[in-house]
Amino acid sequence: MAQSAPPQSVPANVVKELAPSGKLRVAINFGNTVLAQRDPAGGVPRGVSGELARELATRLGVEIEYVTFDAAGKVFDALKRGEWDVAFMAIDPVRAAEIDFTGPYVVIEGAYAVPASSSIQTNEEVDRAGIRIAVARGSAYALYLTRAIKNATLVQEPSGPQAMEAYLQDKLEVAAGVKQPIVAFAKDNPGTRVIPGCFMVIEQAMGTPKGRDAGVRYLRQFVEEMKASGFVGTALQNSGQAEATVAPPTPAG
Repeated sequence: MAQSAPPQSVPANVVKELAPSGKLRVAINFGNTVLAQRDPAGGVPRGVSGELARELATRLGVEIEYVTFDAAGKVFDALKRGEWDVAFMAIDPVRAAEIDFTGPYVVIEGAYAVPASSSIQTNEEVDRAGIRIAVARGSAYALYLTRAIKNATLVQEPSGPQAMEAYLQDKLEVAAGVKQPIVAFAKDNPGTRVIPGCFMVIEQAMGTPKGRDAGVRYLRQFVEEMKASGFVGTALQNSGQAEATVAPPTPAG
């Protein structure tokens, strides 16, 4: 487990905003394996998201309740049902309309996979008429591609694994996703290769529903401390995600 500096006393209004039920209800997205992994033995979630969640609950002096999902889009949908207090999601303008975010704590990349025989060699060549791109509905990269893609067609599935299944079964031209899982997918499917580089940079942050002003101010300070102290980097290494990049300090203001 990553170690941080000794926590300071947290103001009561911050605790009330971040854990209004008396428990810290944390949304964990197992769909992003860079940030969260299931414990095979059924224990608490592994990965940097789980580590940060537990550290935050300790500082707030409250119990933690994990609300788990298999896709980021489902985390966002659950916000409307009031199912969580803090989530770990990529920053995106659509989400920012309803969520207040911290600065990023991890930066990852979005990558494309294509059949080994495909004529597509660069990220720029993907946006062409007749190209179908498999994506997970509501994911950060799907939201981005919805805005960026002008000619290709997005084929949206409920989760990342379902998008990969559609790519294979329907013989789609491209699959999009977080780079590490895309690379692993291509390794498991020799008929698939990864396009070099990335089509976007994904900033992963903590977030809380809008209207919790004291809470989000505290979360922003918390994330910056966790990056600076080495907590985030250690948590990534401990969960086998050393290739992920700790985000740089977020400028104040």
